[in-house]
Amino acid sequence: MKNLKTALLSAIMLVLMPFASNAQEKNVTLDFENASTNMKLIQKYTNALQKGDVATMNAQLHQDVMIYGLGGGLDSLNMEQHKAYYTNSTSNFKHEITQDLYLPVKVTNSWNEGEWTLSWGLNTVTDKKSGQKIEIPYHTASLVVNGKIMMIRYYYDMANILSKIGWTLTPPKG
Repeated sequence: MKNLKTALLSAIMLVLMPFASNAQEKNVTLDFENASTNMKLIQKYTNALQKGDVATMNAQLHQDVMIYGLGGGLDSLNMEQHKAYYTNSTSNFKHEITQDLYLPVKVTNSWNEGEWTLSWGLNTVTDKKSGQKIEIPYHTASLVVNGKIMMIRYYYDMANILSKIGWTLTPPKG
């Protein structure tokens, strides 16, 4: 019985050893050189949205930017598609951001390595024709490279928006 336990323990250790030797120390810090600058960059982007200033929004983007989750789609948008999306949005809706919070974070030794600024808030969108307001809680994660936004991931509840404008969800039968 003692030999069986020793053999099992040895086998488990041999199986787990590659994981232990490949483990890297992930480093996440809130204190890094560009933290304040990166946060101001995202705030400038957000303030431009509230003013309906799509040109200023796009000026904060890296030429090779990729934007994910905007408009509830799974596809990514490039800079020109971002411009078209927000030109349409700001033509039809007023955006008011409140309860916003920004957190710059630097990640090393991980798949998501880089300087990120995380943002949370409430985007109250007002239809310019009807005056209807929709409150949209949101979260974004923006990767900043060389003083420009290289990637933005938008997170918000599309079902909430659709239900506010009159859509209904029908559960499947069965």
